[in-house]
Amino acid sequence: MTSPQRSLLLTQSALTIAVLAAMPHLAQAAKNRSEPHFQRIATYLVCQNTSCDKGSVPATVAEIVSVSKDGNTLIYTDSPIGKIGFVDITDPESPVGLGTVQTTGEPTSVAVAGKYVLAGVNTSAGNYVSPSGHLAVYELAACLADIAACSPVSTLDMEGQPDSVAVSPDGKYAAVVVENERDEEVTVDGVEGGLPQLPAGFLKIVDIKGAPVRWGVRPVDLTGLAAYGIDDPEPEYVSINKSNHAAVTLQENNHIAIVNLKNGQIIQDFDAGTVTLEGIDTVKNKLIELTGIKEDVPREPDGIAWLGNDKVVTANEGDLFGGSRGFTVFSRNGQPLYDAGQSFDYMTVRLGHYFEERNKKGSEPESVVVGNYGKQEYVFVGSERSNLVGVYSKGKGNDLQFVQALPTGAGPEGLLVIPERDLIVASTEVDNPVRAQINIFRLEKKIPAYPQIESVVNDDGKPIPWGALSALVADNNDANTLYTVHDSFYNNSRIYTVDVSSMPARITGETVLMKNGTNVSYDLEGIAQRSNGSFWLASEGAGNAPAPASYNLLIQAAANGTVEKEIRLPAAVDAKQKSNGYEGVAVTGAVGVDEKVYVAFQREWADDPAGQVRIGVYTPALDTDPEIEEGEWKFFYYPLDTAESPAGGWVGLSEITAMGNSKFAIIERDNQSGPNAAIKRVYTVDVTGVTPVAEGGDFPLLSKTLAIDVLPHMQAGKGWVHDKLEGLARAEDGTVYGVTDNDGVKDSTGETQFFDLGNALN
Repeated sequence: MTSPQRSLLLTQSALTIAVLAAMPHLAQAAKNRSEPHFQRIATYLVCQNTSCDKGSVPATVAEIVSVSKDGNTLIYTDSPIGKIGFVDITDPESPVGLGTVQTTGEPTSVAVAGKYVLAGVNTSAGNYVSPSGHLAVYELAACLADIAACSPVSTLDMEGQPDSVAVSPDGKYAAVVVENERDEEVTVDGVEGGLPQLPAGFLKIVDIKGAPVRWGVRPVDLTGLAAYGIDDPEPEYVSINKSNHAAVTLQENNHIAIVNLKNGQIIQDFDAGTVTLEGIDTVKNKLIELTGIKEDVPREPDGIAWLGNDKVVTANEGDLFGGSRGFTVFSRNGQPLYDAGQSFDYMTVRLGHYFEERNKKGSEPESVVVGNYGKQEYVFVGSERSNLVGVYSKGKGNDLQFVQALPTGAGPEGLLVIPERDLIVASTEVDNPVRAQINIFRLEKKIPAYPQIESVVNDDGKPIPWGALSALVADNNDANTLYTVHDSFYNNSRIYTVDVSSMPARITGETVLMKNGTNVSYDLEGIAQRSNGSFWLASEGAGNAPAPASYNLLIQAAANGTVEKEIRLPAAVDAKQKSNGYEGVAVTGAVGVDEKVYVAFQREWADDPAGQVRIGVYTPALDTDPEIEEGEWKFFYYPLDTAESPAGGWVGLSEITAMGNSKFAIIERDNQSGPNAAIKRVYTVDVTGVTPVAEGGDFPLLSKTLAIDVLPHMQAGKGWVHDKLEGLARAEDGTVYGVTDNDGVKDSTGETQFFDLGNALN
């Protein structure tokens, strides 16, 4: 990298930090003006087009998606089952599956040219030495008329393994990337998955003229361009502008080539360059620590799209030599005009979507598309690991301005703009445990529905990292302040402060727990504020795990996070734990006077009646009763709705919240998600006149009353319904809030739902 390039990127990095620092306020101002934003209007589960019974169809995905010329039919590739699928979006709020068509291999990409569907099909069957594949051409109208009879009207040999397929805006050409992918387990010159690994990849140009059987195919040699792997180009993605120039990324070669499709000549090519990233998470340690540095990291672009007719924007996933974690706008001669630096990572951190378990390449921007919606040009960047699409507007100059983030299913791979219908579509390639999806968003003049909670950016330009929120409590005196915690997905337990005075709610501070001056890592599942402003916290034990991980702990912590006491259950109770332990804590009374602590157990323990779960009552040592020195434990039973959970799911408790006058609100939920989610409820119980009993006695069974069915609120977002409704708080002014646990983005979409449920418990 030259000194001018480094200076440019450092200047842009500083500008990015400044913009991020102001972002919450700028975003709020934009929302208040009700400017257009994209709203999720539908989620279509891909399995609905075949079978959602995994015993019948183990996996089904939508990797790449395209659309018919009239904008009413989506066509997607489903590589696990070797099919292409069709979905009717005439009414985009109610997509309808039209069926699937079997190919003769693995469909890798799809595009539409007029009345034809072009599908790249890899027939290599894992053969890296002799790759093969073809371009299958289907007549769309015939396929829609009779899916069962749908078959290619022509098959064009690609002489290798096809990947990305694009059609020129005028419909005269198709460009097919023939990747001939490498074996990632082969080590070359000390680099695992390194180059060269022949045969080399190349580009194929298809001349779309006349009947498909007469279409001509021309190869374009891409060797001799890149500094790394000069004899083994690995083309990854292609995009075509209005001048019929195809921009091609050579990801592992860290190179970009521009090809004139009219004559097949390479008219420009350039190295994608490097970036230096400061203040990023680089260590896999169950902590999001924005302190690491990566110097001169090759961008290694994956997705590419034309921005206007003379610039390209790349999604820099990174691959062989690390993760560059951003996206870049290049002039057509290779000058970097704008680079996102670490800002894309920071956006995912701020929204609780950063996947710390896979942080080698950070949030992995993989796909990018550009669309003109009215007078505004938007850039959409998809994050494979964070399950988000960042939306950016093109303004004056070369900078891109962050507009919003769109939540998707797990592993968004395909992005598709349909500007003439104000739509953008994201398709996902992960099908377990979250089912693969096609998410549909529409541009509407509304404030964005997502996020519902985010963190602020500190003075150093870094957002407060968070995720896996597992409990919620209101401040005793301030109706606009709540507190929440994360569970054991992250180390170094902490209490977050949440400001709910505006929406989205904002995490404005964090208090790290310290025991004897050292960080401590609990599995926090409950938080309650005491009368003096300190906290009770509940940490769930890990069942039959070795001690001390097996212990369920009631933790007394000062307001500054100092752990003052850890309280275990009596040994006779501890011995009865199966797997699921503490899941919520509430407190009544005043410290040292009449304080009592109530703890919700998630599921039945040994000897508990089926369908009845414990609520423990702990009485601390009281100044008014010296006979209670170590505190005492007693219990109620709470009746579960076990018979109502579908698909063999279990039912348990997730939260307990004190409402005053001996009344409590309790979250009861099943462990089911998506279409199987059934029980996401808030019940109230009144313990007036009901006396808890110590271990060994007959625990009284509480009566419950349904107060809130939260499932409709969870479904209102038009996305995947999560299983973990985990936190509930009733603010000083009576407003009720709820929050879901996103599991740190592992086996999850990463979406956190934060609900304002009004005065539902008054």
